[in-house]
Amino acid sequence: MRCFAPTVPEPPLTRAPMILAACAALMGASGVALAAAATHHDGGELGRTAALFLLLHAAACLGIAAHARVAGSAAFAAVGFVMAAGASLFAADLASSAFGAGRLFPFAAPIGGSTMILAWLALAFVFAAAARR
Repeated sequence: MRCFAPTVPEPPLTRAPMILAACAALMGASGVALAAAATHHDGGELGRTAALFLLLHAAACLGIAAHARVAGSAAFAAVGFVMAAGASLFAADLASSAFGAGRLFPFAAPIGGSTMILAWLALAFVFAAAARR
């Protein structure tokens, strides 16, 4: 005799938030590793700053991914991916400089930082738009 559990409909958007959450988890792991390297291998203030930005934005991206999944919102997921990209670019350029490899490319950190600022502003806009519905 087979027993079937009732099916619960999936939110319309399931894959993108899960990929964003996986990216956020990798950012968090990278942030912890970078913090350790900055402490034990003389990464200095640049290494610590890169680690801090990765960790803070990893937590933010996890929250955005959770909200995108529950709300079924592609806009939230898109903002999360932009934020993750900006934080990763910013941190990678700082870490590269901190550990002596030089800059990734000219203006990499300012582009990443500007991308993070725009992502935060876009997040505010997306929340405001969702509240009006």
